[in-house]
Amino acid sequence: SSVLAHKAIVSPARGGRTRQAMEHGTSSAAALWGHEHLPLLARARSKDSVEYILQALWRTRRTGLDAADRAIVRDILQLPSDSELDPLLVCLRILTRRCVHDNIAREEIPKLFPQEVLPELQRLLTLLLQKFQPEWREDTLKDQASAANSETTKGHLSKNQDASEQPATTQVSSNNCYHVLLHKCLAILLEVS
Repeated sequence: SSVLAHKAIVSPARGGRTRQAMEHGTSSAAALWGHEHLPLLARARSKDSVEYILQALWRTRRTGLDAADRAIVRDILQLPSDSELDPLLVCLRILTRRCVHDNIAREEIPKLFPQEVLPELQRLLTLLLQKFQPEWREDTLKDQASAANSETTKGHLSKNQDASEQPATTQVSSNNCYHVLLHKCLAILLEVS
């Protein structure tokens, strides 16, 4: 049996569009935030399986899932191909990123989901995101400290180089990276739809 019973996901009264999509004037936001993709998590046989997926996504946040991890997740969710898996992974990565980087309070996490997402699924994801949020925030702080130390080391090394030998470096803020990622994800979702 699956973690959640399969039910109608989209409210017919709303024509299948979420409040966020209506506010943004685009149905791609609705697709991104889950009423089409998050229900695939209902295929998982246990809470531990959904937890594994979230942890695997966090563990591979810089590199992306390798072929072995993708196969495991596809097996957990009983999906035949990556084309069905990818939109869900994008959605989950954005949810985890918002929980960690956007200063979302624990009690505000349930508000990330549109009303069309099953309440059972919202509760499960909320519990798991609340469980991992402190750990993931700590990981992010460590990553930032490591990056700052790396930049300091590069700065000291480059002072010793001739100005003409210095490589061009650019700093991209994490906020800017987030927006670039979001635009790429939306483009992918529009292609899939």
